[in-house]
Amino acid sequence: MTLSTIFRVFGVIAIAVALSGCGGTSRTAQPVESQRPGSSIDDDTTRIVEGGGGEGTTIWDAFRRQNTEITVAVNKYLWSASLEVLNFLPVQSVDPFTGVIVTGFGTPPGGGRSYRATVLINDPALDARSLNVSVQTKGGPANAATVRAIEDAILSRARQLRIADNRL
Repeated sequence: MTLSTIFRVFGVIAIAVALSGCGGTSRTAQPVESQRPGSSIDDDTTRIVEGGGGEGTTIWDAFRRQNTEITVAVNKYLWSASLEVLNFLPVQSVDPFTGVIVTGFGTPPGGGRSYRATVLINDPALDARSLNVSVQTKGGPANAATVRAIEDAILSRARQLRIADNRL
């Protein structure tokens, strides 16, 4: 073996070791076992645990695995109601792990103006503080009354879904 071949072998090994520390995160669904103060967690929530390495500042931080867990709980009734109420809008992206629904522009039935919406469900409780809706028109943000009407429609539909589910 020549000296340049030995350096190449060690270079490939060093790159492989450096890249092995760059693992991704894993997400697993687990049942909700504990209740956060001030919120009601029932059978209608899912807990998503995301684990993996953190962002480091040195090369040696890439080799350390940090046991971090991020827990997100999304209310299934708010999720379903959001998709039902905004069914006239084309869905661009949906992430049930973070509770985000992003839609494209669409016109409501009987309306003449195009809207697009972004919905964030950030709490497992079935109440107004769990739901954040942002609505835009092609000319800018929609007025507050329109956003409030959409939020009310989603909350009403979510309550209807929960009542119907409890009858079974």
